[in-house]
Amino acid sequence: MEKVYRLDGLDCANCAAKIERSVQQIKGVEKAQVDFISTKLTIVAPEKEIDRVTEEAKEVVYKLEPDVEVNSVQTEKVEEDSKGKIIQIVVAILALALLAIVTPAMPWKLVAYLVLYLWIGYDVLKTAITNIFHGEIFDENFLMAVATVGAIAIGEYPEAVAVMLFYQVGEFFQDYAVAKSRKSISSLLAIRPDSANLIQNGEVKKVAPEMIQVGDQILIKPGEKVPLDGIVKEGNSMLDTSALTGESVPRSIHPDEQILSGFINQSGQLTVEVTTTFGESTVSKILDLVENASSKKAPAENFITSFARYYTPIVVGLAALLAIVPPLVTGEPFYDWVYRALTFLVISCPCALVISVPLSFFGGIGGASKVGVLIKGSNYIETLANVETLVFDKTGTLTKGVFEVQKVETTINQNDFLRYVASAEQSSSHPIAQSIVNYVDQPLLPVSQLTEIAGYGISVVIEGHQFLVGNEKLLAKENSSFQGTDEIGTIVYVTMDGNYIGHLVIADELKNNVVEALDEVKQLGIKRTVMLTGDNRGIADAIGNKIGIDQVYSELLPEDKVIHLEDELKREQKTAFVGDGMNDAPVLARADIGIAMGGLGSDAAIEAADVVVMDDQPEKIPVAIRIARKTMKIVKQNIVFAIGVKVIVLILGALGFATMYAAVFADVGVTVLAVLNAMRCLRTK
Repeated sequence: MEKVYRLDGLDCANCAAKIERSVQQIKGVEKAQVDFISTKLTIVAPEKEIDRVTEEAKEVVYKLEPDVEVNSVQTEKVEEDSKGKIIQIVVAILALALLAIVTPAMPWKLVAYLVLYLWIGYDVLKTAITNIFHGEIFDENFLMAVATVGAIAIGEYPEAVAVMLFYQVGEFFQDYAVAKSRKSISSLLAIRPDSANLIQNGEVKKVAPEMIQVGDQILIKPGEKVPLDGIVKEGNSMLDTSALTGESVPRSIHPDEQILSGFINQSGQLTVEVTTTFGESTVSKILDLVENASSKKAPAENFITSFARYYTPIVVGLAALLAIVPPLVTGEPFYDWVYRALTFLVISCPCALVISVPLSFFGGIGGASKVGVLIKGSNYIETLANVETLVFDKTGTLTKGVFEVQKVETTINQNDFLRYVASAEQSSSHPIAQSIVNYVDQPLLPVSQLTEIAGYGISVVIEGHQFLVGNEKLLAKENSSFQGTDEIGTIVYVTMDGNYIGHLVIADELKNNVVEALDEVKQLGIKRTVMLTGDNRGIADAIGNKIGIDQVYSELLPEDKVIHLEDELKREQKTAFVGDGMNDAPVLARADIGIAMGGLGSDAAIEAADVVVMDDQPEKIPVAIRIARKTMKIVKQNIVFAIGVKVIVLILGALGFATMYAAVFADVGVTVLAVLNAMRCLRTK
């Protein structure tokens, strides 16, 4: 059983890691995960143990972080006003400047500096002491406490206060950046509907969306969010779909068309018949996907978490050795080496890494969401950034999947022929089958002994006659003699009682901007593009040549697609498969990264793919790749910059060439710059 809580007041990535480790050690816990960005604690335990486990987990959280509140995910928490912190910092800066001017002539300067130090650093000292008693010693609070108390002990009062003050400035900027990133994601979650207008017995009643059942009718007024997926029964309107698709142009909606939760009704009043419960609706799936995306960590994030865990104790040990060993060996005064060791501690604080790296990934996920691309986790950003081969499905991915009958050839009466074929296809949801049914404007016949032959077509009995309806391979498989055609389009062949009676030519259209999208991905350095399709070779080759695909494989069964993808994976290039999310689930799951097109509201797309393009447009693929690469570039910049500056200043500090103020820059300055750089990931350009 799983329970999820929100940790209100959690503003420290290292603290999140400590809570996660401690909760995992509770007896009965199968899994515990703390997502710092969304501040969610997820606990998995046996149902009979879950209540005890969650209570112990709450105790652990309070023990480690007394200021953090454990609340249910439904609880809303008002953001604390940051004005108090700003006032505290400004006053401390003015007081420190004043003391620097007047204290040389003051015999009580220790008291003055100590009062100011405690005022600005009380919370850091309190947290450090509390953690020591709880067995959690090595964190940034401990480093700051030891370094500044040590500075006071050796008489460096101004530096002790300055280090604590600038550390608080850095913490303020970190909190601001994290809050802004969380707010940007929260704005995406504003698509959650508050209520629904249920139509019952001719009356309209406002109820919670969770109360609506499949088949109920709801009224959607102008300006309201669409609360559940459904089919429009009455009314015409324009819809704002930007929250889900990133598309700014309104979309028209008419009776008998599908409408999805999360859209906003702009103009007319609509009556909608609900087709899914709230828990299964598009908006619920998207909310869940966005909220949980940051829990899937990229290798870079996992590295930083482990790095911070072992790095801090190591630098504390090195600082202790630096303070003690050289003066014992050389006979030099302890003062200089203690000062160097304290400087070493300030420099070594890992905040720049443990905050900026997850913040960068979170920003990348948020930035992609703004343009209608949902990335399920940080790990997929890293994979997407390294993609070199793009493999595409055709129908519904590169083409619209809107088929129309272009030509009919038959040896019997055309009306009878069309009626037989449409009757045979009436129970199929395949786009080609539906195009035939929609083309035939006459009553359909009952069928029996319907057998679907995957990748070939169907066998069915109508009015006592045995019909085969499918592709060329189906007729060849059944040893039926027929007259082939080389016309461009999907050819549906038909036999009756073993005799060929005709075929239909059905054509599909390319999606908008497909050629431009393929050109753009090649400009981004994609080395190879491939198309896998079950369509005939003539159509596949014609489309492949038109849009510039490097390699086309046609007339494939579903299992053939997996085989060809396996061949692409053997090239040892990161490979993405782009499919419609319905019949391509095995290939989406097998690829290094699966990108679902045509998956708006599709269970298969949400479950099988790693990335979902919400408006089904191929032009979003290069956008997603650019965002992923930009995110990884910023992550690498922050890692190299933070570690590089710290190593240089650490060496200078150990040699006595760096003061506490240089150490403050190596900690606070680097952290602020890294966090500001990470926030660039929220921008999509």
